[in-house]
Amino acid sequence: MKIICIGRNYSEHAKELGNEIPENPVIFMKPDTAVLKGNDFYIPEFSNDIHYELEVVVKISKGGKYIQKEAAHKHYDEISLGIDFTARDLQSQLKSKGLPWELAKGFDGSAVVGNFFKKENYTLENLEFSLLKNKEEVQKGNTKDMMFGFDDIIAFASQYFTLRVGDLIYTGTPKGVGKVDENDVLEAFLEEEKILDIRIL
Repeated sequence: MKIICIGRNYSEHAKELGNEIPENPVIFMKPDTAVLKGNDFYIPEFSNDIHYELEVVVKISKGGKYIQKEAAHKHYDEISLGIDFTARDLQSQLKSKGLPWELAKGFDGSAVVGNFFKKENYTLENLEFSLLKNKEEVQKGNTKDMMFGFDDIIAFASQYFTLRVGDLIYTGTPKGVGKVDENDVLEAFLEEEKILDIRIL
């Protein structure tokens, strides 16, 4: 199982980090060891600036290569929410030197993902999701604001990577990312349903 992540897929988030608006999906990867086990996230010793990034996650249900956009909807049946934890200080250091982001993005526990739900229960083009930190809303997004939709992402990624059953795609975060501290509690909602309840330790 591989984890494909999309960066800068919401224009307001790209702007808040001072990044250019991309012409194509910005892709980076996380290893399968990044998936958080349980509900407790431990701040790693190598960072003093861990940020949350809430995202809609798609699970691949049918493998493929060079998938056409028109057929992409046949390759996933379920969606969920996830948090892409990012060591922002380390990422900034790496970016300043022109180096890859993996150390800042792919560390153990950096990929939170909730239970999956059938996509037919939702309007995928107009899907609201939100994140509360200590009961205060810090992120609110809607898939209608994505620059690249689920089918666009699958078609693009499959030009470079063979997609396999069980692969996860993190589809990008809206504006409002921020730092977590010890004893914070993060709660994520897909529409009105709570999907994640994470404690920061």
